[in-house]
Amino acid sequence: MEWYVYGRGSSPIRIVSKKRKFWTKRTLLIALSIIVIAGLLWCAYALNNINKAATTDPMQKADVGIILGMSMWGDEPSPGLKERLDYGLKLYQEGMFAHLIVSGGLDKPDLQYTEGQGMRNYLVAKGVPDSAIYVENEATSTYENLLFSKEIMAREGLSSAIIITHTYHGWRAHEIADELGYVNPELGLTESTVLSMTRHKTREILAYTKWKLQQLFL
Repeated sequence: MEWYVYGRGSSPIRIVSKKRKFWTKRTLLIALSIIVIAGLLWCAYALNNINKAATTDPMQKADVGIILGMSMWGDEPSPGLKERLDYGLKLYQEGMFAHLIVSGGLDKPDLQYTEGQGMRNYLVAKGVPDSAIYVENEATSTYENLLFSKEIMAREGLSSAIIITHTYHGWRAHEIADELGYVNPELGLTESTVLSMTRHKTREILAYTKWKLQQLFL
């Protein structure tokens, strides 16, 4: 039963209209609050996963080390990419693998080298034989890095891999490797002294979210 109050300047229709507007606004506010809370919980979950990534311990020798690409600064690897390369070089010199795959496409059309070519040049200058390096020049994402690197492994008869990247990037890289069918992929992760972790972990949360949506819908 609905009760209406009659008085000067009021009507039943106007009172019902006000009630509807109130409940509509309240419903929208509740829905928005749920979306915000769910988003914050998801970000906390994603960040927790990102922070859990660690170098495989104990690390086993593998056929190949895959260094995931990062931006080039002109003809030189960026400082962040050099950190990945230096860590991959260290593992190579320790005898953890006999071959390297360097993976990454062209950052900008006006650059002379792809990420893969720039990484290869850097490693050769550090004493790695060119014959030990496989260059992958097409990848534009972590998924493509690992997909195209797996194709090189299949072609060259390589079965085991250590995936080399930064720690903040390791969890997603490992999940993608599992999805692509790598056999017991290992992680070789390095911390960064040159990258802003606030910026890169924020971007990684977004990238991880995109990856999980791709898994879910594709």
